[in-house]
Amino acid sequence: MRFSLTDRQLSGLLWQILVVAAVVALIAWLWSNTVHNLSVRRIATGFAFLGREAGMPIADTWLSYSPKDTYLRAFIVGLTNTLRVAVIGIVLATVLGTLVGIARLSANWLLSRLAAVYVEALRDIPLLLQLLFWYVLMQGLPAARQAWKPVDGVFLSNRGLILPSIPLESANLWVLLLAAVGVGVAWFIRKQLVAQQMIDGKPRPSWPYTIALVLVLPGMLSLILHAQWSLELPELRGFNFVGGLTLAPEYFALLIALVTYTSAFIAEIVRSGIQAVPKGQWDAAKALGLRRSFVLKQIVLPQALRVIIPPMTSQYLNLTKNSSLAVAVGYQDIVSIANTTLNQTGQAIEAIALIMMVFLTISLGISFFMNWYNARIALVER
Repeated sequence: MRFSLTDRQLSGLLWQILVVAAVVALIAWLWSNTVHNLSVRRIATGFAFLGREAGMPIADTWLSYSPKDTYLRAFIVGLTNTLRVAVIGIVLATVLGTLVGIARLSANWLLSRLAAVYVEALRDIPLLLQLLFWYVLMQGLPAARQAWKPVDGVFLSNRGLILPSIPLESANLWVLLLAAVGVGVAWFIRKQLVAQQMIDGKPRPSWPYTIALVLVLPGMLSLILHAQWSLELPELRGFNFVGGLTLAPEYFALLIALVTYTSAFIAEIVRSGIQAVPKGQWDAAKALGLRRSFVLKQIVLPQALRVIIPPMTSQYLNLTKNSSLAVAVGYQDIVSIANTTLNQTGQAIEAIALIMMVFLTISLGISFFMNWYNARIALVER
């Protein structure tokens, strides 16, 4: 094989090698310069501080934690708090945004105008201002003794939203895990039955499998493990509530702000996706006498998803990254805990690196899942 310096491919390869070498050299120089400057100023480096006692209180967490725990435990708690906001926020924003997007296309004039005002108003107000508005509104609610009680067992006050809960022990978790696995297996069985029906035209009901996998088997496991499913209602004792599930004002305000703000963008994505479906699909369904709700659910939305999913991924990523605004209202997520750790230990590079690694991992996970789902629903050309 003969190569010459004038060969286009060889020239391109050489330039790529030079660019990569320059980037590696720049990174190595920055790293060595940083380590030298830190050593001159006698600033410790490394992640050994994660094993030391944190000494910081964390008010709102689903995991057990005390100030005597290590910084590593504090970071895990902060990561859990971030995921609480991101995962629940994505689900609620998707549901609310889809409903608002459909409402904008409604034939009802008042409903479509209200949806339009919702979208335009929330998209044009900065998220930080909305977050501060909801937090101030939460602080202006009545005290615990005068808490609002919309339904029995639910309280809303300046202490947050208090809901009934079911105490989860190890037996309950095993039952819920089996039920979740049952849902996945039932979904797979249903797909197989539908595929067989497409071949021979014989309908095969899937509900017996669903009942057996989701209700019967978990119920039997619950009896074997003697799982308790009693509902714990919150009670007012003194100046605070005891029992139930408490959503702190900081968490509740952050969740509402992220959900309403992101849902406004999702509504526009859903609206544009539905309008991207050819009008002939609606006309053909109308000629067949199909209900509008059935056409939207079974015909239009499945086709619109191919347009909706890619921009929806960006909104999921935005919601996850915007959760870092929690520091503005005092909610202790991964950013807040990293900032406190930075101030206590002085190891800024390590703390910032942990924040970057956490958000990079979460964002790549969301992107991977959405790209996989987008590939599954994409049209396959022959």
